[in-house]
Amino acid sequence: MRRGRARRVSGTSATARCNHPIVLEAAADPGDSSAIEEGLPLSPFELATIFLTAVAAGAWVNARTARLPHGVAMLLVGLAGALAILALRALRPELGARLQAMVAGANFAQTVLGYLLGFLLFAGAMQVDLAELRKRRLAVWSLATLGVAASTGVVGVGLWLAARALGLDLPLTWALVFGALISPTDPIAVLATVKGGALSKRLQVILQGEALFNDGVGIVVFTALLALAGGAAPSPLEALGQVVVQAAGGLALGVGAGWIVVRAMRSVDDFVAEVALSVALAMAVYAGAQALHLSGAIAAVGAGLLVGEGCRSGGSMSATTEVYLRSFWTLVDELLNALLFLLMGLQLVFVSLRAGALGLCAAAIVLVLGARFAVVLPWGAWLRLRHEERGASLILAWGGLHGALSLALALSLPESPQRPLILAATYAVAAFSVAVQGLTFEPLTRRVRGPA
Repeated sequence: MRRGRARRVSGTSATARCNHPIVLEAAADPGDSSAIEEGLPLSPFELATIFLTAVAAGAWVNARTARLPHGVAMLLVGLAGALAILALRALRPELGARLQAMVAGANFAQTVLGYLLGFLLFAGAMQVDLAELRKRRLAVWSLATLGVAASTGVVGVGLWLAARALGLDLPLTWALVFGALISPTDPIAVLATVKGGALSKRLQVILQGEALFNDGVGIVVFTALLALAGGAAPSPLEALGQVVVQAAGGLALGVGAGWIVVRAMRSVDDFVAEVALSVALAMAVYAGAQALHLSGAIAAVGAGLLVGEGCRSGGSMSATTEVYLRSFWTLVDELLNALLFLLMGLQLVFVSLRAGALGLCAAAIVLVLGARFAVVLPWGAWLRLRHEERGASLILAWGGLHGALSLALALSLPESPQRPLILAATYAVAAFSVAVQGLTFEPLTRRVRGPA
């Protein structure tokens, strides 16, 4: 989070700055023509204190009352906060503008892509059984690559046609940008959701593995299509080469660094040193991959898979260290997830929901769900016939959640006439995915699969 210094934020915000291959910063957009004349002079520590206090309070209330999944509960807390800020903007404009500036100071795109994503992907990858992932590698890689490409095309063309029918100005290139940023399933939302589902190991690993790897592919596709929409014209061969180099290079870096750290863990029996090594590894591979123009997301996944396998094998660390290591990363995962969903809910203050945009939001939700069903249907049918997985297509489709990563990419878009439409559609899909799909996934899987 960066210092919330005094600044002017209006409907015409500064162009977002990109640090290839991942967009790292974007200007905030309040979604209307009102200007925030003065921000709250809060330090990053003070901002973190406010948001983590809100997470703690929301988690306590949820534990005492509704007992919703943590991600859903924090999203609702964030939505309530955003609605309160919007109400204050109408009743007391100065106070509402100052609170909105505080939310903008957190810089959601920078917070997700610059700070949290590496930790969350590393922690998530530690949960995946590497041996089982190897068995399902064809399904995982096909969904993470061909699936993302197919969904990008279906959603992009569909949204372009929907915008034309609604009389909205959304060129095909910008509609494809939306398709690219929304097509990858969100690893944070998926990993948090599948924990409670009544899934076979096979389906669980496919959903987890796809979500961990397809975001790196999706970010590269998003970057290429964004350049095309902005007037550049990268060749298809060049774009494909970027995907291969960044994904393969990131994976090689993460696996290589993970192998070195796991061997270093074997040489000591000190849980403090070993936990510190894991933290350094998660940060170093993510930052190093970005500096080398490789996929930091896939690098973090590769490193996390190696450390997680080291925990399961039992030969890399003592039982005491394994308990501390897993407990530490579970706590990091839960806290950062809660913070992320809270901030995601608060981003509603920057979304413009005009009458025309509402129709496009509804179309986007239907298109994304339809494209997801189409992409997973071949694998769902194969699993149903080959392994007798009941409801495999429905589970793979409904479990492919979209969330914070897509919203961060939408917020990182440079200022353009199409940005408010894309941001509104992205927020609608992400909120529906986390709140509706996330809340109904566990009962759906139990109903489809029947009693154990």
